[in-house]
Amino acid sequence: MTDALKRLSDEGVAIWLDDLSRKRITSGNLAELIDQQHVVGVTTNPSIFQKAISHGDGYEQQLTDLATRKVTVDEAIRMITTADVRDAADILRPVFDATDGQDGRVSIEVDPRLAHRTHATIAEAKQLAWLVDRPNTLIKIPATKAGLPAITEVIGKGISVNVTLIFSLERYREVMDAYLAGLEKAKAAGLDLSKIHSVASFFVSRVDSEVDKRLDAVGTDEAKALKGKAALANARLAYEAYEEVFSSDRWAALDKVQANKQRPLWASTGVKDPAYKDTLYVVDLVAPGTVNTMPEATLDATADHGEVTGNTIAGTYAQARAELDAVAQLGISYDDVVQLLEDEGVEKFEASWIDLLNSTEAELKRLAPSEG
Repeated sequence: MTDALKRLSDEGVAIWLDDLSRKRITSGNLAELIDQQHVVGVTTNPSIFQKAISHGDGYEQQLTDLATRKVTVDEAIRMITTADVRDAADILRPVFDATDGQDGRVSIEVDPRLAHRTHATIAEAKQLAWLVDRPNTLIKIPATKAGLPAITEVIGKGISVNVTLIFSLERYREVMDAYLAGLEKAKAAGLDLSKIHSVASFFVSRVDSEVDKRLDAVGTDEAKALKGKAALANARLAYEAYEEVFSSDRWAALDKVQANKQRPLWASTGVKDPAYKDTLYVVDLVAPGTVNTMPEATLDATADHGEVTGNTIAGTYAQARAELDAVAQLGISYDDVVQLLEDEGVEKFEASWIDLLNSTEAELKRLAPSEG
């Protein structure tokens, strides 16, 4: 079952799981995935925690204790989510040690309601790093305009970051610039750059979902022939940008002092359209130095029937550009698509967080002991 995943790993793709729950931790499932399925990291987001805490088991005792202490709902959520991330980080610690800090990572996101507030994001990132208190944590910061200076500031303080919700190539370049600026600040402050890591989460499937919808509206044979092409093209051109930035003179100066490259991470790799092969955003985005974070269904599909044939990004840049140009020539605005997806991404995570606040508040009230 794991040959395809081993081949993927051998090609230089780090396999991370895009899911976390207390049950996954306490049942031994996460340890099993690390041991048997080549999983070397975990990502979380507000939607994942909302699902885990609202519908999962294993939280009642902690919720009861928090209710007894009469903590606020915001504090309760942070106590619960950081406990899960801390435990997952401990399970992944041997991977972290074996890879010199590159993998064995667990990501936790700043409150999505802060996505457009730079200073609040910085303060939250520092607080989360302190709360989890594990060297193999990545603090997730959204790649909004307000997020960019926060990324620089947080990296400059020596905190490792997962930059999330990247859809556009222009924004991705801004993210890499923010990371390098952060490393330069850290260097000036005398920090050990070898200890600072980052990934840039470039979202994939949602691009096809939006572009395909617009291609269907155009309705021509030419439009239909372009369905399922935009997301891969966009991601492949992101990898081209990554290769360019991390072979620059600016990077060379940081490389000399043991800085780490900010790896591209393919996020949202579960296929949304059942017409596409369920391993599309895994096997067609194979390149060294990347991370692919998969929902469990995609991980299982890749293990079962993924065809890993080597590097599937090298040599694709001209074709990728031609495909995005062809989409644009049909009147579909790339800038409009990626901005809409960023806005929707922030809104969806904020809505999940509010759902989580509401459901947790209801549980705290239910479990609160009667006075006396």
